[in-house]
Amino acid sequence: MIYWILLGLAIVAEITGTLSMKWSSVSDNNLGYIFMLVMIALSYILLSFSIKRIALGVAYAMWEGIGILFITLFSVLLFDESISPLKLAGLTTLIVGIALIKSGTTSKKTRGGKHAIV
Repeated sequence: MIYWILLGLAIVAEITGTLSMKWSSVSDNNLGYIFMLVMIALSYILLSFSIKRIALGVAYAMWEGIGILFITLFSVLLFDESISPLKLAGLTTLIVGIALIKSGTTSKKTRGGKHAIV
């Protein structure tokens, strides 16, 4: 369970870092770029810990896919970016793809009797 929490934190760090990059570019505040670097680095570190028990394909698909989904949503809400029907179709396809990747994984026992998602 802790590995899924780490993955969730990695996703939040990625979203926060990417949004701070956009915020810095529109507000001319360079501190946002430093914050972005810290958050993106933290995101990769947390992702690397989460893949100890979560299959890499599943973890990366969720990390990137959920990140794209929320970054797009927040970009529309915070930065007045547009969302077209094609973007919505792409995001829907992304969600379906993540679900298919996750449902296509199986669990196997590792050393010590613990289960790992592969």
